[in-house]
Amino acid sequence: MPKAGSIKNLKLVTEALEYPKADEVCVKVQAIGLNFADIFAMQGLYSATPKGPFIPGLEFSGEIISVGASVEEWKVGDKVMGATKFGGYVSHINMHHRYVIPLPSTWSFEEGAGFLVQGLTAWYALTALGNLQKGMTVLVHSAAGGVGIMANRICKKFDAYTIGTVGSPRKVDFLLKEEAYNDVIVRDDHFYKKLLNALDGRQLNLVMECIGGKILQQGWEAMAPMGRMVAYGSASFTSHGPTPNYAKLIWKYLSRPKIDPLRLPTQNKSLMGFNLIYLYEQTDLMHEMLHALLALQLKPQHIGHVYPFNEMHNAIHLFQKGETVGKVVVKVGN
Repeated sequence: MPKAGSIKNLKLVTEALEYPKADEVCVKVQAIGLNFADIFAMQGLYSATPKGPFIPGLEFSGEIISVGASVEEWKVGDKVMGATKFGGYVSHINMHHRYVIPLPSTWSFEEGAGFLVQGLTAWYALTALGNLQKGMTVLVHSAAGGVGIMANRICKKFDAYTIGTVGSPRKVDFLLKEEAYNDVIVRDDHFYKKLLNALDGRQLNLVMECIGGKILQQGWEAMAPMGRMVAYGSASFTSHGPTPNYAKLIWKYLSRPKIDPLRLPTQNKSLMGFNLIYLYEQTDLMHEMLHALLALQLKPQHIGHVYPFNEMHNAIHLFQKGETVGKVVVKVGN
């Protein structure tokens, strides 16, 4: 990206890559995972976006082709998956050796490229912030997306009752039959009534909030005392075009829900927000979370859509439209 602002600015450029530094490994990238943070960054709406030219992309998988002088735990030929603070839309990448982990032997490169960001987001939101406990009732928005699928699988390890929400009716059967959600509802003008019917007298203990706007407000109202809402995105602010719709964004910003902190003690509810990219520098914490997440022995991510590297723009456009099920991955290798 020569500069943020429009996805149309994204172009393929060939550059020379230096030999990895002493503490780095060089990975030949085989697959790249797409994330909503990529879209916001390219459109200039992401506070963590680098200034000036940058390469989008937060996660990848591939094979190590060279190692730095001080790296001992990796060797040429090792298959890995990695997380990066931008720079993932590439064919080769030099990474600090602690930001890659082994690709499970039974996983494909595509599955590896769809695990780290979604898995860590779901795990941190549910456990560290949401205090997920056995038997809780959890509402998961964008249930058919990468985070939504991983969140449900984590919840099931805690015997939680999960209610997923989607924007399209065609995603419902997949979530009920393939991912074992307890209930799935379509977000529309009757969402609040549908949510109360799905709860059927249960207390709503935890909300994975990534939509914003009226849906956020209705989830907050339905949440039980001592409930926790974890906000990690605002999909309602995305556009389907290459540039943001600023008039629509301004209206949505001005009409966004206002949750008064003075009322929180009386309501006895919690609203928390986080962005995984700000944990990037806390390497030890990331490894602790990964160790706990991998210990659950979850199935690999559901890969719903795979595009070749030269169709990156088509992959991004599909992802933007919100019509995908599972992870959208771009394949670099053959």
